[in-house]
Amino acid sequence: MELFSFLPSRWVAFMVYLSALLCLFTPAVTVKHELFKTCDQTGFCRRNRAHADKAAAAGSHWEAPYQISPESIGFSNGQLQASVHKTINTNGEKVRLPLTISFLESGTTRITVDEEKRQTGDIELRHNSAARKERYNEAEKWAIVGSLQPSKAAEVVVQDVESTTVRYGPKQEFEAVVTNSPFGIEFRRDGVAQVILNERGLMNVEHWRPKVDVEKKEGEGAEVSETDEDESTWWDETFGGNTDSKPRGPESVGLDITFPGYEHVFGIPEHAGPLALKDTRGGDGKYQEPYRLYNADVFEYIMDSPMTLYGAIPFMQAHKKNSTVGVLWLNAAETWIDIIRSKETHNPLTLGIGSKTDTQTHWFSESGLLDVFVFLGPTPSDVIKSYSELTGYTQLPQEFAIAYHQCRWNYITDEDVKDVDRKMDKYKIPYDVIWLDIEYTDGKKYFTWDSHTFADPIAMGEQLDQHDRKLVTIIDPHIKIEGGYQVVDDMKKKDLAVRNKDGSIYEGWCWPGSSHWIDTFNPLAIKWWVSLFKYDAFKGTLPNTFIWNDMNEPSVFNGPETTMPKDNLHHGNWEHRDVHNINGMTFVNATYEALLERKKGEVRRPFVLTRSFYSGSQRLGAMWTGDNQANWDHLAAAFPMILNQGISGFPFAGADVGGFFGNPEKDLFTRWYQAGAFYPFFRGHAHIESRRREPYLAGEPYTGIVTQALRLRYSLLPAWYTAFHEASVNGTPIIRPHYFVYPGDENGFTLDDQFFVGSTGLLAKPVVTEGAESVEIYLPDDEIYYDYFDYAVHTGNGRTRVPAPLEKIPLLMQAGHIIPRKDRPRRSSGLMRWDPYTLVVVLGKSGSAVGELYVDDGETFDYQSGAYIHRVFEFSSDSLLSKDVGTKGKLTSKYLKTMKKVGVERVIIVGAPASWASKTHVNAIEGSSTLEVPLEFHEADGGHAAWACVKNPKVAIGADWKIDFS
Repeated sequence: MELFSFLPSRWVAFMVYLSALLCLFTPAVTVKHELFKTCDQTGFCRRNRAHADKAAAAGSHWEAPYQISPESIGFSNGQLQASVHKTINTNGEKVRLPLTISFLESGTTRITVDEEKRQTGDIELRHNSAARKERYNEAEKWAIVGSLQPSKAAEVVVQDVESTTVRYGPKQEFEAVVTNSPFGIEFRRDGVAQVILNERGLMNVEHWRPKVDVEKKEGEGAEVSETDEDESTWWDETFGGNTDSKPRGPESVGLDITFPGYEHVFGIPEHAGPLALKDTRGGDGKYQEPYRLYNADVFEYIMDSPMTLYGAIPFMQAHKKNSTVGVLWLNAAETWIDIIRSKETHNPLTLGIGSKTDTQTHWFSESGLLDVFVFLGPTPSDVIKSYSELTGYTQLPQEFAIAYHQCRWNYITDEDVKDVDRKMDKYKIPYDVIWLDIEYTDGKKYFTWDSHTFADPIAMGEQLDQHDRKLVTIIDPHIKIEGGYQVVDDMKKKDLAVRNKDGSIYEGWCWPGSSHWIDTFNPLAIKWWVSLFKYDAFKGTLPNTFIWNDMNEPSVFNGPETTMPKDNLHHGNWEHRDVHNINGMTFVNATYEALLERKKGEVRRPFVLTRSFYSGSQRLGAMWTGDNQANWDHLAAAFPMILNQGISGFPFAGADVGGFFGNPEKDLFTRWYQAGAFYPFFRGHAHIESRRREPYLAGEPYTGIVTQALRLRYSLLPAWYTAFHEASVNGTPIIRPHYFVYPGDENGFTLDDQFFVGSTGLLAKPVVTEGAESVEIYLPDDEIYYDYFDYAVHTGNGRTRVPAPLEKIPLLMQAGHIIPRKDRPRRSSGLMRWDPYTLVVVLGKSGSAVGELYVDDGETFDYQSGAYIHRVFEFSSDSLLSKDVGTKGKLTSKYLKTMKKVGVERVIIVGAPASWASKTHVNAIEGSSTLEVPLEFHEADGGHAAWACVKNPKVAIGADWKIDFS
């Protein structure tokens, strides 16, 4: 106990309690697989896989039991409606499934299949359940914010007894061929099939049926229906000591989606694996299990696995040379996805040349609608833009949020926080935010402070504010059950908690012990939650306090698969099984709403970090990849995971720098900070049992190297913020994988350890392997690339080796770009607000370059009224121009006045022409003013490019100007 000798006795007691708790819930080495289901342990997954196996075994003799009734087909105002009939037995008995296909104005198509008896409530629930009879149809309420307006230009161009063909799209370039028997849809772009639904006949809508109790004779095995289906998991299912009562019986939905001619698929986060998704039906280098989407609290997750993690985005892209398409499977229930690739060789003598690969996927969810959106591209940018228009663009955060965050579980007192703050300044280490995990509370009661350890949170917050720094406190969805705790008393009194299947308030176990969970599907619960964050309610918080939502899968330590029972009931009597993957997003939504206006008239952009997420969560804040480990494998895994988040519409993503569990050795620690400097969300974090690891504790040379990585991030904040702005208006990822930037370069489709930063031309490949002294970077074209730090020249196309000793980050600048940055070192990003800019002009073979800068106040929503600067910089014909590309609004003039004195202090030209060697001055022209300013030229030397520097041209960042080098 020597370790705790400095702590008061109540803390010693707490640590003993916590150690016992961690023995129960934290594995020593890796994830406890026995806590989480495999497909074979999951009834509906096993059934749908068996359905696929049966179809494959039957081959061409397979008869899919779903047909459109031709007389039911109707088309009006961009929608096709029909009735799909499912034949359920040899007597020809059918179940009617209403089908709606909506051809949206955006060019996206939506396909929904419901169940008529469930729609009308013509079913009976077992156990006198109060659960809703309908299939869950409110996922769009949470995930979709874009227009669902059908296009009146969509038209039926061919219709006969076998099929209906609809032409649609912004340029009428898309077609959907809807086949009646068996039901299927082929989506074409310019006459070529791109996406096919139900090509293999795996569609499966488990319709409602009454349970018929049959007396089982001794020695009989599993129940088998008249259609030879395994009924053993139809009516109840037990795992981990919990029995799911399934009042509606079996109700899964499944569908196969084929991408003909596409070999590569990406997306469907969150999983710890490569960017390019693997096959899941076994074989060398392939997975045995399907990819699973079921948000769960997975401790110390393993690498290269389709196992579920904390979040679920059921959005997949398929890519081939110069063509990208995508699908969104809008279902909030537990979902599994199988992937196989089928290769067809047209001529056996070609040895694979001319072969065609189809990627065949099979999606199945436990409940809900069959609800699919199809995006036909044709580019990666087109697909992500269409998806983002539908589900919402990523939040434009406050600028501090994209700087560095310092966190651990836990800073133990307010004095501890202030001491860390002082020491970061002492060692000249920039940071913007310090975080408090659960120990700041009074006994794990949220919206309280421990009066012994955080006696004066106001003074703590005020000290941080002196250097424009912020505080983030954790608030989780579990509310401690304790007499006299007003929050839990109010929640119970107002009936705002999640309920058991019998209607009583659900009680489970999490960090506080026995807890209730707020039901943020309930509008009244959201309204109440908002009230808790007002400054006069959450005392001790200030305008520089922001929030971290953890454990919102939800994590329940004593629940099945460490989460909530599926037959729990939420607002509207929807079962938890129906809404599980959306649950975390509803909680973040409530917190986001709370932070918008904590004081009347004081509206600011919220910052909320979430662990659990779904499609649409990108509108609300940032995410991180959860409880990683301090080892090289987890460092290497972070970039593929973060890149996958970006192409899946949620680019504000990061991983715990240094690794959450364990103690990184110093080289790993240092390399992780160098990598973290390229995470869109950049936070150092550590477990309570890990050693303290603030950067100043590492010692030299490590502290110095880490500080340089942090300063690199801060100097490039203008470029990062511009990339965030771009993501907020068109969905483009902030860090971009190779295929996204070069969709025609097949050599780079699976690259996931290097990436471009925004539109800057910065190509990064941070070191993620132990002992590396250099890295190979793949160059996608024959343009010139320069080392960011010393201007060493690298030329493509192909791989180039870049030196990477411990103190160096492999970072190249692609010629043809202009990079904005701020070079004056400051303690925080807020203190950089009025600093001048440096523009790095990177010239190549063409002698031209272009770049952009977006800047606003980094805090409010005034940019929506024109309070921003958006400039494009162009260099050509020996002239550098600044042009306004913004749209003026009512606050534009006012904002420009505040920025009038913010200018450009340097222009650096990398790859400067040799003809400039004798130049000593250039002309800077702004308005009617022309100023002769000095130019320094540095000749090329030993493989390093020539470069030039214009000092203090005295041009304003928000003005039109020209620098003439002729």
